[in-house]
Amino acid sequence: MEKAVKADCRNMEEKKKKEGGNESLMGTLPIPLLIIKTSIPLIISLLVNNLYNLVDSIFVSRVNEDALTGISLAAPLQMIMISLGCGLAVGLNALVSKAMGEKKQDEVKKAASAAIVMAFGAYLINAVVCLLIAVPYFRWQAGGNEAIARYGIAYIRICMLFSFGQMIQWVFDRLLIATGKSTLFLATLGTASLVNLILDPILIFGYFGLPAMGTAGAAIATVTGQLAGGLLGIYLNIKRNKEIPIHFTIHISKKHVVNILKVGIPTAIMQGIMSVMGIFINTILYQFSSTVVAIYGILLKVQNIAQICVQGMNNSLIPIIAYNYGAKKEKRIHETIRCAFIYAVIIMAVVLVILELIPDKILLLFDASEQMLQFGIPAVRIMSLSFFVSSIGIIFAAIFQGFGNGNYSMYLAFMRQVILLIPILLAGAFMNNLTVIWFGFVIAEALAIPFGLLLYRKIKKTVFVTAG
Repeated sequence: MEKAVKADCRNMEEKKKKEGGNESLMGTLPIPLLIIKTSIPLIISLLVNNLYNLVDSIFVSRVNEDALTGISLAAPLQMIMISLGCGLAVGLNALVSKAMGEKKQDEVKKAASAAIVMAFGAYLINAVVCLLIAVPYFRWQAGGNEAIARYGIAYIRICMLFSFGQMIQWVFDRLLIATGKSTLFLATLGTASLVNLILDPILIFGYFGLPAMGTAGAAIATVTGQLAGGLLGIYLNIKRNKEIPIHFTIHISKKHVVNILKVGIPTAIMQGIMSVMGIFINTILYQFSSTVVAIYGILLKVQNIAQICVQGMNNSLIPIIAYNYGAKKEKRIHETIRCAFIYAVIIMAVVLVILELIPDKILLLFDASEQMLQFGIPAVRIMSLSFFVSSIGIIFAAIFQGFGNGNYSMYLAFMRQVILLIPILLAGAFMNNLTVIWFGFVIAEALAIPFGLLLYRKIKKTVFVTAG
């Protein structure tokens, strides 16, 4: 009897140590250090990921400008994939982190199982959307230019019909992030990026006896890299992420599907808005020239690189806030938010100065013609201001998502990217003035900040009360 009691005591102590080990990362590590510790691997991963997307465009620009325009026009359709995967990932991340903060291990397991099945559903949606709209979309957006349409269709068909690797990666990477194992996430995304970087020139230009496949080669390299990263993510979660037991089953909990969708759907809608806006913006820019459309595609790539540090921090903030919300640690939540805004402003101020100094060198990476340099240099300089201001909205979105309130993120995105932006873009198109259009992005982001503050104050009066 005495031995049994001692054994129970030892088991309890071991359990406490395990909980304490997890707690030490999200619940007790000083917030400034915690943000840096969890953000750096994510930033490195995003850097590698976005660099291979950037390299995709650089390689494709060497094919010709029509090919670059084709993949630029593909961006809105790619946003559909991102909207489904990102919505699922954000919902899963918030739900799992909160459950871990509350020490509800069974909830963690059920949420992970639900997300795996939902990822397969997201892939099927991607495939159906591609089969239905890819060809008519490019016939419309290419403005009758058959070469641009051909390049774009070849690229997007492969990316969407073989997007199951990307969906796998979204889910299993987020499970690693939710437990603070960002270095393992670095391994999965790094693997995906490396595979893509190696295959890109081989498949695009046809080395080692392979045929030159152009934009189709870039797409094959991308989906192969995604699949490699996704498979490694599954392995690392099973072997190295024991806090989240992986259970493959089609018998999933309706409650957990609903809870993931509760946070994820607003995020997906938010990303979907960006897809629609991408189509709208490309339509407006095409009236100037296809070169301007290509420039906008380059600007999107530059923005992804410019905001990597803020986006990496954004990804780390969601589980930090969700965990401490579940653990009811209000002071740590407030400190997380304060540090995030300070870091974002400092980082983006440095990025702004750099972009203002080297716009021509950025464009020359894409084999820019004289016409592209003429239109592109002022565009980079003006849009770099937009990148700086939009970082505030990115942090607000992470705060709202961390509390499981995806609706607020959606409202803010709709204000930033639709309500305030559309009238200015239409005015610029009416005046046939590209400068007005580029400045429209800056003005819309700046005017949306007070709305973000309003939502933040509202959440302080509700969610923070329950977190205290």
